[in-house]
Amino acid sequence: MITTVILILIYFAFISLGLPDSLLGVSWPAMQTEWGLPLDAAGLVAFILTVNTIASSLLSGRIIKKLGTGKVTFLSCLMTGAALFGISFSPSYLWLLFLAVPLGFGAGSVDVALNNYVALHFKAFHMNWLHSFWGLGATVGPLIMAQSLMQTSSWRPGYRIIAVIQLGLAVLLFVSLPIWIKHGRLMQKRNAHEPETADKNGEKHVLKIKGVPYALATFLLYCGAELSVGLWGSSYLVHVRNIPVETAALWIALYYGGITAGRFLSGFISLKLTNTQMIRGGIIAACAGVALLFWSLPDIVLMAALILIGIGFSPIFPAMIHETPRRFGKKKSQEVIGYQMGFAYIGSALIPPLFGMAAKSTTMGIFPFFLAGSMVMIYFVTQKLVPFSKR
Repeated sequence: MITTVILILIYFAFISLGLPDSLLGVSWPAMQTEWGLPLDAAGLVAFILTVNTIASSLLSGRIIKKLGTGKVTFLSCLMTGAALFGISFSPSYLWLLFLAVPLGFGAGSVDVALNNYVALHFKAFHMNWLHSFWGLGATVGPLIMAQSLMQTSSWRPGYRIIAVIQLGLAVLLFVSLPIWIKHGRLMQKRNAHEPETADKNGEKHVLKIKGVPYALATFLLYCGAELSVGLWGSSYLVHVRNIPVETAALWIALYYGGITAGRFLSGFISLKLTNTQMIRGGIIAACAGVALLFWSLPDIVLMAALILIGIGFSPIFPAMIHETPRRFGKKKSQEVIGYQMGFAYIGSALIPPLFGMAAKSTTMGIFPFFLAGSMVMIYFVTQKLVPFSKR
């Protein structure tokens, strides 16, 4: 019973992680107009968000050890909810930059904590479904923002609604703190009876383990591409394809919906296919979606292309996480996962702003070429990891 309650709480927590992640991209065209900002100003906000997420994740080992997963999850929801509430009342761009600090910091530790907790204590298919629930949050966020833009012509109510949801979950997590403690003790007793296994990578530094650099590159490139679609996809649709702002917000929500649905289905598909097969298949599907962006096709096809990109992206992240113990050994898997998450955040921090600067210097029309190049590099580094899965 305790395990079931904890699992439900973790799923809700990952919904809350996804809710704010897609808000900036869909609300930015409205923010940009209201404050009279250049297009690439969103890149600085995304950079501050992700830098603080990186800092939080690097400190997560000490924070989780001191507070425990339950308290870290509660404090994260409380911090992000308060930051979102503040953003909804921001009078200027400078306030948005200031509140991006707690919003980013609140996401780092809890992301690492929950991924490790599930990897340690729950079965593999829960990893796909866990990230599917993140996608659910990332899908609901733009839908709420789209409704806010259509009904009030303002982005502020959208942020306010999501802030209330976050703070409500924080209250639920606070009440459940004793359950987290009980479950932690239960898992300690269970793990005490498990035999230790030999691991030739056990004494090596993470960066000296063969294959790890390719894994880190995969996370950096993949997360940079995924976040770039969420952040700049709406601007590409509005400025290049002449799609209305409200429609563009809805289509980006459908992109995240493709990630969500794909990860839910991946939970079942993972029972039949290997992680390597799922990663390769996802890359091929995403490439097909990107290819459609190069053509002047009807709007319905453009919308389908974004959904297909989302579906293609869906199995890559959870399959990479799940394959880590097989590739690099169980003893080092948690440390490797920590580095992978760190490089995921670095890719999210660097690649979208760099694309924003490139688009400002040239044209937003380079968006499909950027995605195509990213997918080629992702395919290359993931293929380099195949021998480590076969060992």
